[in-house]
Amino acid sequence: MITSAEEAKKLLVLGNKRFATERFSTKEMNETRRKQLSEKGQKPFVTILSCSDSRVPPELLFDQGLGDIFVVRDAGNVTDPVILGSLEYGAEHVHTPLIVVLGHEKCGAVKATVEGGDIPPNINSIVDLILPAYNTVKLLTKDPNDLVEKCVEQNVKNSVASIMKSTVIHHLELNKKVEVIGAKYHLETGLVEFME
Repeated sequence: MITSAEEAKKLLVLGNKRFATERFSTKEMNETRRKQLSEKGQKPFVTILSCSDSRVPPELLFDQGLGDIFVVRDAGNVTDPVILGSLEYGAEHVHTPLIVVLGHEKCGAVKATVEGGDIPPNINSIVDLILPAYNTVKLLTKDPNDLVEKCVEQNVKNSVASIMKSTVIHHLELNKKVEVIGAKYHLETGLVEFME
């Protein structure tokens, strides 16, 4: 059982290398594994907040199997009370020692924020959560593609900061029971870059 953030991150790095080099491990995804998870419960080693983009499935990017990752996904990997509650559950009740906010290149939610325009109300609620990242980086570059990527990275940092404001997560972090870090997935290479 993984009990430290350092061990959890190491497993993610090794799994991502396997994914990027197409040297996948053999993970049990059979009836035996499903029965084991049903009877003994889940014991994931990490909680990941990821964008819902179909190109960014955490279990695959980190070459993990059933029950290995507690995943929370939304467009733009942003936080709100429901997302924070899910992350708190992963850290406090499932006892994952690491929370990773996983952004990615060419994020559509970030691009919509940068481009602006007429946005439907529910999607606009996501844009509103990404706007602080955009406002932080918009003076740094004139290149629209570079602006999107800088905004992706700042949005990850903002989500990490938001998670750290949770009293539950903050308490766990003070007691060295959880660590929160950011990461960015590169679509073409398949590699995840950790931002610390």
